[in-house]
Amino acid sequence: MPHLLGISGALRAESTNTKLVHEAKRLFRPDAFTFADLRLPLYDADLEAEGIPPEVTRLAEQVRAADAVVISTPEYNKAPPGVLKNALDWLSRTPRPWPTVGKPVAIMSAAAGKAGGERSQYLLILMLVAFRTKLIVTPEVSIPNSGKQFDEDGRLTNERALQALETQMAALRAAVDAEPEAGIVSG
Repeated sequence: MPHLLGISGALRAESTNTKLVHEAKRLFRPDAFTFADLRLPLYDADLEAEGIPPEVTRLAEQVRAADAVVISTPEYNKAPPGVLKNALDWLSRTPRPWPTVGKPVAIMSAAAGKAGGERSQYLLILMLVAFRTKLIVTPEVSIPNSGKQFDEDGRLTNERALQALETQMAALRAAVDAEPEAGIVSG
């Protein structure tokens, strides 16, 4: 039965990206769900020389244990936030094989701007290529003006975006059931 790992590139408690991860979880309907904590030390080769920090080891173990991963990224200055990049930098320093190899990963974004974080998604795709994931890139799920797209219960109210998210989660579930392979997958 599928275990889903949710990663939000925002740390703020009321982040619309965190809400989007939880909406993805609701639509994916996993048997188990873990929400990753990206409060990690900044990557530093001197710190790495002392050993991989326990918080990073925990994140790598969460990725390894999951059958699929959902990453929602905000867009800060036209790119994914540093907290998400830092987590990926640390994951790349964990023992090989990386926990991401062949792992189905769906990406999405929510942002205050009118493009909904499309640029940060594009850059996130470039960052994830090296991790050899089974990347679900279509349909694109980007939530513009995200502060007004969720109700008081955290449910996505934009019907078009909700339909895209449903389709993306169906593609992610299908990728979990398919033969393992790394690459970019269209939903």
